[in-house]
Amino acid sequence: MTSESAAAAPQATVHGYPRQGQNRELKKAIEGYWKGRVTAGALRATAGELRRANWRQLADAGIHEVPTGDFSYYDHVLDTTVMVGAIPERHRAAFEADALDGYFAMARGTQDVAPLEMTKWFDTNYHYLVPELAPGTAFTADSAKQVAELKEASAQGLTARPVLVGPVTYLLLAKPAPGVADGFEPLSLLDRLLPVYAEVLADLRAAGAAWVQLDEPALAADRTPAELAAAARAYQVLGGAADRPKLLVASYFDRLGEALPVLAKAPVEGLALDFTGRAAANLEALAAAGGLPGKRLVAGVVDGRNIWINDLEKSLTTLGTLLGLADRVDVAPSCSLLHVPLDTSAERAIDPQLLRWLAFARQKTAETVTLARALAHGTDAIAAELAANRADLASRATSPLTRDPAVRARAAAVTEADARRSAPYAERAAAQRAALGLPLLPTTTIGSFPQTTALRTARADLRAGRIGTAAYEERVEAEIRDVLAFQEEAGLDVLVHGEPERNDMVQYFAEQLTGYLATDHGWVQSYGTRYVRPPILAGDISRPEPMTVRWTRYAQSLTARPVKGMLTGPVTMLAWSFVRDDQPLAETARQVALALRDEVADLEAGGAAVIQVDEPALRETLPLRAADRPAYLAWATEAFRLATSGVAAATQIHTHMCYAEFGDIVGAIDDLDADVISLEAARSHMQVARELASHGYPREAGPGVYDIHSPRVPGVEEAAALLRAGLAAIPAERLWVNPDCGLKTRDWPETRASLVNLVAAARAVRAGLPGRGA
Repeated sequence: MTSESAAAAPQATVHGYPRQGQNRELKKAIEGYWKGRVTAGALRATAGELRRANWRQLADAGIHEVPTGDFSYYDHVLDTTVMVGAIPERHRAAFEADALDGYFAMARGTQDVAPLEMTKWFDTNYHYLVPELAPGTAFTADSAKQVAELKEASAQGLTARPVLVGPVTYLLLAKPAPGVADGFEPLSLLDRLLPVYAEVLADLRAAGAAWVQLDEPALAADRTPAELAAAARAYQVLGGAADRPKLLVASYFDRLGEALPVLAKAPVEGLALDFTGRAAANLEALAAAGGLPGKRLVAGVVDGRNIWINDLEKSLTTLGTLLGLADRVDVAPSCSLLHVPLDTSAERAIDPQLLRWLAFARQKTAETVTLARALAHGTDAIAAELAANRADLASRATSPLTRDPAVRARAAAVTEADARRSAPYAERAAAQRAALGLPLLPTTTIGSFPQTTALRTARADLRAGRIGTAAYEERVEAEIRDVLAFQEEAGLDVLVHGEPERNDMVQYFAEQLTGYLATDHGWVQSYGTRYVRPPILAGDISRPEPMTVRWTRYAQSLTARPVKGMLTGPVTMLAWSFVRDDQPLAETARQVALALRDEVADLEAGGAAVIQVDEPALRETLPLRAADRPAYLAWATEAFRLATSGVAAATQIHTHMCYAEFGDIVGAIDDLDADVISLEAARSHMQVARELASHGYPREAGPGVYDIHSPRVPGVEEAAALLRAGLAAIPAERLWVNPDCGLKTRDWPETRASLVNLVAAARAVRAGLPGRGA
């Protein structure tokens, strides 16, 4: 490609951009509003400044068409719920009284009203608020946000493209509202929803939109014939509307498969497709289908979910093939850049040569523009960029950081027996009950306790050199003493040390393992105002020395009750990191598992009788396509067992999962062979307990009775009612009582009250068990 294309000049665009701002200004403004320190007007002003700054950055970088509507105070699916008027009845009065407070009530709940359920956005670590629909749901259009943001961008002289969650994906992500009879499918409401979407599209057209993007990532998963027929019907209706902008239907995260011909034949003007990772199969499928004659193709050739630099020459080869398959080919990242940090230039602690391997949102925008320029003007126009890109790719491929012969030899020597406990579960359960002496319905927490301002300040002071290691460790020990004292006073049965020394459940370990890079400013939104800094898994993994033993041993010295050792599992270490893309994930998982196996052994030797290895990402990382799942689950469950199988029968292994759909991986949960599993269940009304029972899950489980992602304090009877629902599915001798997740993000007053109520609920229900008495 050394001459300018004869077709329409390719342009650069993106599907979405990080929302938080350079210094997480949005998080601070929203949390300030929740605490009454920031007014609604000031919050809106901050949000407007951030939106305009994003658009200016994109336009200045060379993006021809900026996205609008992707900016959100909390979640874009919740924004869609507002747009279509699907406000749950229990939130309607609050929303009508004050739309902003009602919006946050749906997201977080109030003391009196539960929030919407929250779960993972496909196979990412972003969480969305699940729409609640019923047979009688009446949709009404509210396009105010979408129109206002379009006009805001247009006023800056920018070409803007509103981005909406598509109607099919919205309904496929929805759940029946509480109390709705079994058998109701939200997709049955499609014909009722489409006129509302048509009205929103008409409003956007009237406001000046030439194009509107409708995101349909649900079509990249396996879909039934009825669901595909619904997608075809949806775009026949929307495409046939008279008063509408041009429609760009976008799908990402995996190959479209059987949905590709459905969308290719739809009366819409363009498709945006992912051509990275597993979705690279879209290229062959598109060619086999005869391309997209008469349509615009937005080609996602820059990985929007990982942080490695693009292989420009490889992407140009893909783009060159696509030029013959559509009337117009534009260049984009594979999905919204919401899933990566903002800018590598803020990172000062990473070696400059290693930093050249990385591309965050701004760098990915630059790569997108560079590829569009090459497509329009030939590769000579980007000769310097190509040369630099080749050098950076070669530097990474040959770096000693990426390969450690000792690590690779150990991983290669693993046998099947290494990933199996030495005793069957029944024998282990008897040994553990004898060793631990716990009551029926034992109470515990998931691991972390609130991280106070004083604790965060001490950690910042240590990093800045204002205090020494000894002073910092004294502060951590004091926090552990307080956490242990509270748990004993509250009456919890199995205690935790509270993890005051940890900044994040993945980053903390990554900073102590070889092969990882840690960022200072690589913030990525997980949900709402919760941002994380995923570490970068750049090379072979090993553990130079124990990571948690000192703190667990100290905590155990303060109490006669068992204290859990707390680790993050190998799959979650991968899923919540930016993982290397130069070897199979199974190989990386095995390396991490072996490092954790060493830590588990040291915890057991240090006196820990209970060790929890959290795997909240097991379901999240499940491939969207069923054909890809068996291989994934095989290496994922093996990695967990490899990390945990070296202990004695009397050592109790726990694991934890939260905020995901567990029904389709219950078999894999069983294959983990953990002695106890705790799972999110409060928002989903104990659904997971019923799923475990239906599977015949034979081990112990703790479905959560306290929703920690809401500031409300559950009452004793509320927790007891959930516990009784759990008992309807899981027998008392195998049921634990715990919160949904860790308590790091909560404040101490609500944590104290909630856990006291949790213990009281457990005691009340325990006393009512047959033969138990008071």
